[in-house]
Amino acid sequence: MMFVDTLEVPELEIYNVLSENRLYHINEPDEGLFIAESAIVIGRALDAGYEPFSLLVAEEELDREAKDIITRLNDFPLSKIYVAKEEVLKQITGYNITRGILCAMKRKKLKSAQEICKDAKRIAVLENVSNPTNVGAIMRNAAALNMDAVLFTKGSSDPLYRRAIRVSMGTVFQIPWTFLSQGKELEEIAGMGFKTVALALNDNTLDIDDKRLAEEEKLAIFLGSEGYGLKPETIRSSDYCVKIPMAHGVDSLNVAACSAVTFWELQKNK
Repeated sequence: MMFVDTLEVPELEIYNVLSENRLYHINEPDEGLFIAESAIVIGRALDAGYEPFSLLVAEEELDREAKDIITRLNDFPLSKIYVAKEEVLKQITGYNITRGILCAMKRKKLKSAQEICKDAKRIAVLENVSNPTNVGAIMRNAAALNMDAVLFTKGSSDPLYRRAIRVSMGTVFQIPWTFLSQGKELEEIAGMGFKTVALALNDNTLDIDDKRLAEEEKLAIFLGSEGYGLKPETIRSSDYCVKIPMAHGVDSLNVAACSAVTFWELQKNK
């Protein structure tokens, strides 16, 4: 292991200096890197077959949560495990959010939507959901509430951005996901045999518990960005437009909360 007392080390720029976008492109033409935080999240990434590139560990955690991860990586080069005092790691964010261990990991080549949805019955489609916090929360909901896959349009935040991974508690590694072809999203989904469900505040909508939805064999649930919602053309082209009934004059829910209610209801009969 390499003990460091500063983050001003070239090998640690991936944790402290490089932006998410630069990490994504760092190994071009090969796949880039992402950063996973905490032992539980790193463990879930390893379970999903992601390969570590390097580790940055708080010295105080070597005999605690980090110990199991390091033990698990028994063939990993010790020269790529960097150890620092917890106060040094706090310089990354200004406060303790790393939970003692950070791991730079290699991205995998993304599969196609057709590959991951081959046997799927209920999928979520995120259209231009650009907030990593919402993406992470929706991924966690999708994994917990029995969605088979999550698809993203190109305008959405990357599920492997650090904040999205953190908010998801690593469930981004437990449910299949990929990005759709730009400009061909609806055609791609219809071509896989899914009926499309747009979550929107329109007048001509079904309630979420309408039996017609429950009777559909394959549903793709479209969720739009916070504030703007789904594009008008997406709503017009969908097989169903659905709303969640509201009380007390509330007009809508946060998109992540909306996803939880919708996933729970529409997966019951799959």
